[in-house]
Amino acid sequence: MEENEKKPEGDNGARQEIFSQTVRAGKRTYFFDVKATRNNDYYLTITESKKRFNKEGKQYFEKHKVFLYKEDFEKFNNGLTEVISYITNAQPDQSDQKKTETESETSKELSESYTDVSFDDFEE
Repeated sequence: MEENEKKPEGDNGARQEIFSQTVRAGKRTYFFDVKATRNNDYYLTITESKKRFNKEGKQYFEKHKVFLYKEDFEKFNNGLTEVISYITNAQPDQSDQKKTETESETSKELSESYTDVSFDDFEE
């Protein structure tokens, strides 16, 4: 059976897929899959998939998976939110930094291209 193929409903190890979200981010793809246990309790699997190549040049996907259960959602969410907030506040956005550097370079170029004029030169 293929890895992405669903097992038949009556199959013994089947986990019902409820909802899926795919996020492509550069060279990585993240899969957020909500599944149900046999007791119909929902849980989340987060899978990171990266395209790799072996020595022969054949492509394969390296996958890492995290299982997150309902009783841990709030703690996980709080931790993730806190870490993202820290990174956002502690490290300036790269696009803002590049914009500031570009503005600084432009300002420097403009100031070098103008002649310094003293208002004393305009006295009558």
